[in-house]
Amino acid sequence: MSNAAPALPADSPLAAIPRERWPRHVAVIMDGNGRWAQARGLPRAAGHREGVETVRRIVTESARLGLGALTLYSFSSENWKRPADEVAALMFLCCEFLRLERPTMLRENIRFRRIGRREGLPAEVLAELDETERATAHLTGLTLCLALNYGSRTEIADAARALAAEVAAGKRSLDSIDESAVAAHLYTAGIADPDLLVRTAGEMRVSNYLLWQISYAEIHVTDVLWPDFTVADLHRALADFSARERRFGGVPAAPAAHASTPH
Repeated sequence: MSNAAPALPADSPLAAIPRERWPRHVAVIMDGNGRWAQARGLPRAAGHREGVETVRRIVTESARLGLGALTLYSFSSENWKRPADEVAALMFLCCEFLRLERPTMLRENIRFRRIGRREGLPAEVLAELDETERATAHLTGLTLCLALNYGSRTEIADAARALAAEVAAGKRSLDSIDESAVAAHLYTAGIADPDLLVRTAGEMRVSNYLLWQISYAEIHVTDVLWPDFTVADLHRALADFSARERRFGGVPAAPAAHASTPH
Protein backbone atom coordinates (compact mmCIF):
# COMPACT_ATOMS: atom_id res chain seq x y z
CA MET A 1 0.00 0.00 0.00
CA SER A 2 1.31 3.42 -0.90
CA ASN A 3 2.45 5.61 2.00
CA ALA A 4 1.07 8.75 0.36
CA ALA A 5 -2.25 9.68 1.95
CA PRO A 6 -4.95 10.02 -0.72
CA ALA A 7 -7.35 12.92 -0.59
CA LEU A 8 -10.68 11.79 0.85
CA PRO A 9 -14.04 13.55 1.02
CA ALA A 10 -14.75 14.88 4.50
CA ASP A 11 -17.82 12.65 4.73
CA SER A 12 -15.92 9.49 3.76
CA PRO A 13 -15.92 6.94 6.61
CA LEU A 14 -12.28 6.28 5.74
CA ALA A 15 -11.22 9.84 6.53
CA ALA A 16 -10.83 9.17 10.27
CA ILE A 17 -9.36 5.66 9.95
CA PRO A 18 -5.56 5.20 9.99
CA ARG A 19 -4.32 3.74 6.73
CA GLU A 20 -2.65 0.83 8.47
CA ARG A 21 -6.12 -0.45 9.38
CA TRP A 22 -7.29 -0.53 5.76
CA PRO A 23 -7.29 -3.87 3.93
CA ARG A 24 -4.38 -4.44 1.60
CA HIS A 25 -6.12 -6.92 -0.71
CA VAL A 26 -9.81 -6.73 -1.55
CA ALA A 27 -11.61 -9.49 -3.42
CA VAL A 28 -15.03 -8.82 -4.95
CA ILE A 29 -17.87 -11.04 -6.12
CA MET A 30 -19.58 -8.71 -8.59
CA ASP A 31 -23.23 -9.79 -8.48
CA GLY A 32 -26.45 -8.22 -9.70
CA ASN A 33 -25.81 -7.24 -13.32
CA GLY A 34 -28.71 -9.36 -14.57
CA ARG A 35 -31.12 -8.10 -11.93
CA TRP A 36 -30.09 -4.51 -12.65
CA ALA A 37 -30.94 -4.99 -16.33
CA GLN A 38 -34.17 -6.89 -15.65
CA ALA A 39 -35.45 -4.13 -13.37
CA ARG A 40 -35.04 -1.70 -16.29
CA GLY A 41 -36.50 -3.96 -18.96
CA LEU A 42 -33.10 -4.35 -20.62
CA PRO A 43 -31.25 -7.44 -21.85
CA ARG A 44 -28.76 -8.99 -19.42
CA ALA A 45 -25.89 -7.86 -21.68
CA ALA A 46 -26.82 -4.25 -20.85
CA GLY A 47 -26.34 -5.02 -17.18
CA HIS A 48 -22.94 -6.53 -17.86
CA ARG A 49 -21.88 -3.47 -19.84
CA GLU A 50 -22.96 -1.20 -17.00
CA GLY A 51 -21.07 -3.49 -14.65
CA VAL A 52 -17.89 -2.87 -16.65
CA GLU A 53 -18.30 0.85 -16.01
CA THR A 54 -18.41 0.08 -12.30
CA VAL A 55 -15.23 -1.97 -12.67
CA ARG A 56 -13.51 1.07 -14.18
CA ARG A 57 -14.58 3.29 -11.27
CA ILE A 58 -13.61 0.82 -8.57
CA VAL A 59 -10.26 -0.09 -10.12
CA THR A 60 -9.36 3.58 -10.50
CA GLU A 61 -10.33 4.35 -6.91
CA SER A 62 -8.53 1.29 -5.53
CA ALA A 63 -5.35 2.43 -7.28
CA ARG A 64 -5.82 5.98 -6.01
CA LEU A 65 -6.29 4.74 -2.45
CA GLY A 66 -3.06 2.77 -2.70
CA LEU A 67 -4.53 -0.68 -2.13
CA GLY A 68 -2.14 -3.53 -2.81
CA ALA A 69 -4.45 -5.82 -4.77
CA LEU A 70 -7.99 -6.00 -6.11
CA THR A 71 -9.31 -9.36 -7.32
CA LEU A 72 -12.55 -9.40 -9.31
CA TYR A 73 -14.68 -12.50 -9.96
CA SER A 74 -15.63 -11.80 -13.55
CA PHE A 75 -16.50 -15.22 -15.01
CA SER A 76 -16.68 -18.51 -13.17
CA SER A 77 -16.10 -21.95 -14.63
CA GLU A 78 -19.82 -22.56 -14.03
CA ASN A 79 -20.83 -19.49 -16.07
CA TRP A 80 -20.36 -21.44 -19.32
CA LYS A 81 -23.83 -22.85 -18.56
CA ARG A 82 -25.38 -19.47 -19.29
CA PRO A 83 -27.06 -18.75 -22.67
CA ALA A 84 -24.56 -18.63 -25.53
CA ASP A 85 -25.39 -15.02 -26.43
CA GLU A 86 -24.76 -13.88 -22.86
CA VAL A 87 -21.42 -15.72 -22.72
CA ALA A 88 -20.42 -14.18 -26.05
CA ALA A 89 -21.32 -10.71 -24.74
CA LEU A 90 -19.22 -11.27 -21.62
CA MET A 91 -16.21 -12.39 -23.66
CA PHE A 92 -16.56 -9.36 -25.94
CA LEU A 93 -16.75 -7.01 -22.96
CA CYS A 94 -13.64 -8.61 -21.47
CA CYS A 95 -11.67 -8.02 -24.68
CA GLU A 96 -12.96 -4.47 -24.98
CA PHE A 97 -12.15 -3.63 -21.37
CA LEU A 98 -8.59 -4.92 -21.60
CA ARG A 99 -7.91 -3.21 -24.91
CA LEU A 100 -9.31 0.15 -23.81
CA GLU A 101 -7.95 0.12 -20.25
CA ARG A 102 -4.33 -0.87 -20.94
CA PRO A 103 -3.27 2.78 -21.36
CA THR A 104 -4.97 3.60 -18.04
CA MET A 105 -3.22 0.73 -16.30
CA LEU A 106 0.13 1.92 -17.62
CA ARG A 107 -0.60 5.50 -16.57
CA GLU A 108 -1.87 4.54 -13.10
CA ASN A 109 0.90 1.97 -12.39
CA ILE A 110 -1.58 -0.95 -12.27
CA ARG A 111 -0.19 -4.44 -12.77
CA PHE A 112 -2.64 -6.87 -14.37
CA ARG A 113 -2.86 -10.57 -13.64
CA ARG A 114 -5.27 -13.29 -14.73
CA ILE A 115 -6.30 -16.28 -12.62
CA GLY A 116 -8.30 -19.27 -13.86
CA ARG A 117 -7.91 -21.93 -16.51
CA ARG A 118 -6.85 -20.90 -20.00
CA GLU A 119 -8.52 -23.94 -21.56
CA GLY A 120 -11.87 -23.02 -23.05
CA LEU A 121 -11.29 -19.28 -23.33
CA PRO A 122 -11.56 -17.86 -26.87
CA ALA A 123 -8.27 -17.11 -28.63
CA GLU A 124 -9.03 -13.40 -28.86
CA VAL A 125 -9.64 -13.21 -25.11
CA LEU A 126 -6.39 -15.03 -24.37
CA ALA A 127 -4.54 -12.66 -26.67
CA GLU A 128 -5.83 -9.58 -24.82
CA LEU A 129 -5.14 -11.17 -21.43
CA ASP A 130 -1.59 -12.10 -22.38
CA GLU A 131 -0.83 -8.71 -23.89
CA THR A 132 -2.16 -6.88 -20.82
CA GLU A 133 -0.13 -9.06 -18.46
CA ARG A 134 2.99 -8.55 -20.58
CA ALA A 135 2.55 -4.80 -20.89
CA THR A 136 2.02 -4.24 -17.16
CA ALA A 137 4.34 -6.87 -15.67
CA HIS A 138 6.90 -4.24 -14.61
CA LEU A 139 4.43 -2.00 -12.78
CA THR A 140 4.51 -1.70 -9.00
CA GLY A 141 1.17 -0.23 -7.90
CA LEU A 142 -2.19 -1.93 -7.50
CA THR A 143 -2.31 -5.53 -8.72
CA LEU A 144 -5.59 -5.98 -10.60
CA CYS A 145 -6.39 -9.67 -10.64
CA LEU A 146 -9.17 -10.87 -12.96
CA ALA A 147 -10.69 -14.25 -12.13
CA LEU A 148 -11.79 -15.54 -15.51
CA ASN A 149 -12.91 -19.12 -16.21
CA TYR A 150 -12.18 -19.54 -12.52
CA GLY A 151 -13.38 -22.08 -9.96
CA SER A 152 -11.72 -22.53 -6.60
CA ARG A 153 -12.25 -26.29 -6.36
CA THR A 154 -10.66 -26.66 -9.79
CA GLU A 155 -7.78 -24.46 -8.67
CA ILE A 156 -7.12 -26.62 -5.60
CA ALA A 157 -7.39 -29.80 -7.68
CA ASP A 158 -4.91 -28.39 -10.19
CA ALA A 159 -2.51 -27.56 -7.35
CA ALA A 160 -2.85 -31.09 -5.95
CA ARG A 161 -2.22 -32.58 -9.38
CA ALA A 162 0.91 -30.46 -9.85
CA LEU A 163 2.26 -31.45 -6.46
CA ALA A 164 1.54 -35.13 -7.14
CA ALA A 165 3.41 -34.88 -10.44
CA GLU A 166 6.44 -33.40 -8.66
CA VAL A 167 6.42 -36.24 -6.15
CA ALA A 168 6.09 -38.84 -8.92
CA ALA A 169 9.01 -37.26 -10.78
CA GLY A 170 11.19 -37.34 -7.66
CA LYS A 171 11.35 -33.54 -7.49
CA ARG A 172 9.57 -33.36 -4.13
CA SER A 173 9.09 -35.60 -1.11
CA LEU A 174 5.61 -36.35 0.18
CA ASP A 175 6.55 -34.92 3.58
CA SER A 176 7.39 -31.57 1.97
CA ILE A 177 3.77 -30.92 1.01
CA ASP A 178 2.41 -28.42 3.51
CA GLU A 179 0.17 -25.34 3.36
CA SER A 180 2.98 -23.24 1.92
CA ALA A 181 3.56 -25.75 -0.88
CA VAL A 182 -0.12 -25.83 -1.78
CA ALA A 183 -0.34 -22.02 -1.79
CA ALA A 184 2.69 -21.83 -4.10
CA HIS A 185 0.83 -23.97 -6.66
CA LEU A 186 -2.44 -22.03 -6.64
CA TYR A 187 -3.29 -19.63 -9.47
CA THR A 188 -2.72 -16.78 -6.99
CA ALA A 189 0.85 -17.76 -6.10
CA GLY A 190 2.83 -14.68 -5.16
CA ILE A 191 -0.22 -12.60 -4.25
CA ALA A 192 -1.12 -12.09 -0.57
CA ASP A 193 -4.44 -13.59 0.47
CA PRO A 194 -7.43 -11.21 0.53
CA ASP A 195 -8.10 -9.38 3.78
CA LEU A 196 -11.62 -8.43 2.71
CA LEU A 197 -14.23 -10.17 0.55
CA VAL A 198 -17.01 -7.93 -0.78
CA ARG A 199 -20.18 -9.41 -2.26
CA THR A 200 -22.82 -7.24 -3.88
CA ALA A 201 -26.55 -7.84 -4.46
CA GLY A 202 -27.16 -9.24 -0.99
CA GLU A 203 -26.17 -12.84 -1.70
CA MET A 204 -24.84 -14.70 1.35
CA ARG A 205 -22.50 -17.24 -0.23
CA VAL A 206 -18.94 -17.41 -1.53
CA SER A 207 -19.73 -19.22 -4.80
CA ASN A 208 -16.60 -21.34 -5.19
CA TYR A 209 -14.41 -18.23 -5.06
CA LEU A 210 -10.91 -18.22 -3.53
CA LEU A 211 -11.92 -20.87 -0.97
CA TRP A 212 -8.34 -21.43 0.19
CA GLN A 213 -7.34 -17.77 0.08
CA ILE A 214 -10.30 -16.29 2.02
CA SER A 215 -9.88 -18.59 5.02
CA TYR A 216 -9.32 -15.57 7.29
CA ALA A 217 -10.85 -12.80 5.19
CA GLU A 218 -13.50 -10.50 6.61
CA ILE A 219 -16.74 -10.59 4.60
CA HIS A 220 -18.79 -7.52 3.68
CA VAL A 221 -22.16 -8.09 1.99
CA THR A 222 -24.17 -5.21 0.54
CA ASP A 223 -27.61 -5.21 -1.07
CA VAL A 224 -26.34 -2.79 -3.73
CA LEU A 225 -26.32 -4.35 -7.22
CA TRP A 226 -22.89 -4.25 -8.84
CA PRO A 227 -23.79 -1.71 -11.56
CA ASP A 228 -24.93 0.67 -8.78
CA PHE A 229 -21.85 0.09 -6.60
CA THR A 230 -20.09 3.41 -6.10
CA VAL A 231 -16.81 4.73 -4.77
CA ALA A 232 -18.72 5.64 -1.59
CA ASP A 233 -19.83 1.99 -1.29
CA LEU A 234 -16.20 0.91 -1.60
CA HIS A 235 -15.21 3.33 1.15
CA ARG A 236 -17.97 1.92 3.38
CA ALA A 237 -16.73 -1.63 2.79
CA LEU A 238 -13.16 -0.66 3.67
CA ALA A 239 -14.35 1.18 6.77
CA ASP A 240 -16.43 -1.84 7.80
CA PHE A 241 -13.31 -3.98 7.56
CA SER A 242 -11.31 -1.49 9.60
CA ALA A 243 -13.81 -1.70 12.46
CA ARG A 244 -13.51 -5.50 12.77
CA GLU A 245 -11.53 -7.19 15.54
CA ARG A 246 -9.51 -9.82 13.72
CA ARG A 247 -8.53 -12.84 15.82
CA PHE A 248 -7.13 -15.31 13.26
CA GLY A 249 -8.27 -18.11 15.54
CA GLY A 250 -6.53 -16.63 18.59
CA VAL A 251 -6.15 -13.34 20.39
CA PRO A 252 -7.22 -10.10 18.64
CA ALA A 253 -4.72 -8.83 16.10
CA ALA A 254 -2.94 -5.56 16.77
CA PRO A 255 -4.40 -2.66 14.78
CA ALA A 256 -1.64 -2.73 12.16
CA ALA A 257 -1.32 -6.51 11.99
CA HIS A 258 -4.09 -7.37 9.58
CA ALA A 259 -2.10 -8.68 6.64
CA SER A 260 -2.99 -12.10 5.35
CA THR A 261 -2.34 -15.06 7.63
CA PRO A 262 1.00 -16.67 6.75
CA HIS A 263 0.80 -20.00 4.95
